[in-house]
Amino acid sequence: MNIGLFSDTFYPEINGVATSVYSLFNLLKKRGHNCYVITTGDDKNVTFSGNVIHIPGIKLKHLYDYKASPIFSSEAYRIIETLHLDIIHVNTEFFIGQFGFISASKLGIPVVYTYHTMNEDYTYYATKGYFDRFSKWTIREFDRSCMLRANEIIAPSEKTLNYLEFIGIEKYINIVPTGFDFARFTNVTKKDPKVKEIQKKYNLGDKKVLLCLGRMAKEKSFDAIIKFYKKYLDQYNDKETVLLFVGNGPQKEELENLSEDLGISKKCIFVGNVPLEDTPYYYKCADVFLSASTSETQGLTFMEAMASKLPILCRFDNNLIGIIDNNTTGFFFLEASDFIYKLHNIVYLSNKESEKIKDNAFKSIDKFNEKNFYDNIMRVYGRAIRRNW
Repeated sequence: MNIGLFSDTFYPEINGVATSVYSLFNLLKKRGHNCYVITTGDDKNVTFSGNVIHIPGIKLKHLYDYKASPIFSSEAYRIIETLHLDIIHVNTEFFIGQFGFISASKLGIPVVYTYHTMNEDYTYYATKGYFDRFSKWTIREFDRSCMLRANEIIAPSEKTLNYLEFIGIEKYINIVPTGFDFARFTNVTKKDPKVKEIQKKYNLGDKKVLLCLGRMAKEKSFDAIIKFYKKYLDQYNDKETVLLFVGNGPQKEELENLSEDLGISKKCIFVGNVPLEDTPYYYKCADVFLSASTSETQGLTFMEAMASKLPILCRFDNNLIGIIDNNTTGFFFLEASDFIYKLHNIVYLSNKESEKIKDNAFKSIDKFNEKNFYDNIMRVYGRAIRRNW
């Protein structure tokens, strides 16, 4: 098949959507399909290289450098016409996403739409809290309009499905969790030279490393992790642990200032962005993976941590049901006291108990392997093509 993936964000950008689209792109190519990505770019002109069409976009500084491109590019569309696409898969709702819907309509081919992002969680960046109810209503209406234009809809998790049903989507919704190549993570060991290099650079060798990895934005609740960690240190005076933040975003400076204000800046290390291919080495440097976010639609970083055999402590959220089994493959917390107690227990688990948790977690994510992902995606593509006949 000739398949076009439309997304506002793509590799080497680091976020859940970019990672998901990049995984799908590589998987489809590996299975013999002609797969193309249409996304934003930094050049002044449309470029086409390595099966990726980049359309010039303007960075939105207040939206963690999200790129805004025209919803239609004549130059890019002329290239798309030559690709003889059988299906278009839209992965973002806005700029490039709208271009995907328009292109599918003009070409008379089916369109599949994956709802990756809970857009209501991001209205803050546009409204700063003003007219919040109206902005959320507007977003819901916009999301509904996208659903109506799609032949098939994909939700990456049960939580996302429930949300779409809540806002009134009556069309059939496929649940297709993103699958990924676990080998990227399982093939890395603590003896790897890159792991040793990171440990040396940040003086991690004799520390218990608590890893937070992802975009540093309000909805990720990294500030809660810092505040809870401060209370943990006050209670246990733990000199062995450090917080390692990997990623960038609009809240990075605020988080650095928060660690300063709380007097724990020496216990918090802010790495900034790293190349996607380097993330497995940072997981392998860590002893525990932490998250307080409740805005994830699937939680790819949780699965990456589990593939890296890293114990997880995260705030409970519905989307993690079926991914993490509390006290068996990972640990949930609800509030600060819960976090403090469980973090201390996890950090100082016996080797036997720790290995059991890690093994349980690793075995549990097999259902998210590439084969299952590919089979599910192809079934959805087949239905979309039949619906378009």
